Amino acid sequence: MQLIAEQMLNGLQFGLMLFLLAAGLTLVFGIMDLMNLAHGSLYMIGAYLMATLALATGNFWLALPMAILGTALIGLLLERVLFRHLYRRDHLAQVLATFAVILITNDLVKMIFGPAPLLLNAPAALSGPVELLPGFFYPAYRLLIIGVGLACALLLYLLVTQTRAGMLLRAGASNREMAAVMGVRVSRLFAAVFMLGAALCAVAGALLGPLLSVQVGMGENILILALVVIVVGGIGSIRGALVGALLVGVVDTAGRAFLPALLNAFLPLSVASNLGPALAAIAIYLLMATVLFFKPSGLFPARG
Repeated sequence: MQLIAEQMLNGLQFGLMLFLLAAGLTLVFGIMDLMNLAHGSLYMIGAYLMATLALATGNFWLALPMAILGTALIGLLLERVLFRHLYRRDHLAQVLATFAVILITNDLVKMIFGPAPLLLNAPAALSGPVELLPGFFYPAYRLLIIGVGLACALLLYLLVTQTRAGMLLRAGASNREMAAVMGVRVSRLFAAVFMLGAALCAVAGALLGPLLSVQVGMGENILILALVVIVVGGIGSIRGALVGALLVGVVDTAGRAFLPALLNAFLPLSVASNLGPALAAIAIYLLMATVLFFKPSGLFPARG
């Protein structure tokens, strides 16, 4: 039971970090109709800025807001210089352009920081475990990630549902053309959405840096998972991004933790040792296929 509880918490933590990535990506795609494959590069930039600033300042908590602000400004620069020229292009042109941004960003990061991974340590106060229940310990830093993820989800919910800016976001996600006709300054809305998405990427990259390796190309693999999340949850929907991210995080973590051991009970060890990891790797894609079979627009589509 302790193993199950620990893996479920790991899935929750992973899902909430996926939500931070997917929330910005689904807003960019849902409101701006921009297929931004370079979204994972902003996650990588946030992690690199966090590692560099933490080393320079010697203070994790001082480096965190600086890395978020720096990544948001880089996102604004990219939007102004490049992405605003892609809004009226077809998705193929957007995919090609943003894929080029991935390659350019990876080479720039390698030129500036070098090819070797950077070390980012968690705060010393959170390096140990916390006893949640008698005899059940869980890493304090992972609990911090869960708390930050839940707080960001709550703040995004309040932003989208309770503020004028959120009203404009919902209008843009539902019908971008009608929002522009009704007087919404679309260029400012697009810039704000892109900065918000970049800032959320930076939060995820900065917090996952001590758990994962801060290295060139780290954004590509997690971008694929973020795309699965927004397809499952529904493009343009913050609620869908949250539900989809939690589903993907729990399914991926539970599959990798429990499928090999479960198959060992029914199959020979040689077969289970090969089949278990393979099934665990495709579990989230089976989840996506199942959701799309019953709900082609995702669980909570913003449109319609």
